[in-house]
Amino acid sequence: MSACAHPNLALRPMLPTEAPLLAEIFRASIEELAGDDYSKAQQDAWASAADDEEAFAARLGKQLTVLGTIEGSPVGFASLKGTSDLDMLYVHPAAVGQGVGTMLVDALEKLAASRGASKLTAEVSDNAQEFFKKRGFVAQRRNTVTRGDEWLANTTMEKKLTAKDKTQ
Repeated sequence: MSACAHPNLALRPMLPTEAPLLAEIFRASIEELAGDDYSKAQQDAWASAADDEEAFAARLGKQLTVLGTIEGSPVGFASLKGTSDLDMLYVHPAAVGQGVGTMLVDALEKLAASRGASKLTAEVSDNAQEFFKKRGFVAQRRNTVTRGDEWLANTTMEKKLTAKDKTQ
């Protein structure tokens, strides 16, 4: 990936053959971005969700999964489960801060609204809460989830969608 002052960001649907690449983005994001909030053991347990790449691909394939690209190369992805659940949002650490995450969330907001959803809900890791707050998501409750032998905390956050989300 080459750096440029104004990267060419784009969205596109996920192709099934890209699941291994998305698993790499998933793991890199957890390993490099979650260290301030989660222990190494917690990160390893969380990242292990991509160890079975067939199951990982099946999960993404059952959802509406979009990729964020820079200069045509996938650098992030997000998935919408059902009509209103943002299930996964991961951006490669090398692409953080370049607008990929915002572009992906904006796209899922529009897609959820076009499917009739009145809100978008996400289970948000501690390290991603500020990102979601800046985009209008509000914390609803704290959760504890089990991954392997580890317990991880996250927060359910939601954003109310309006008619303008369908057209923007």
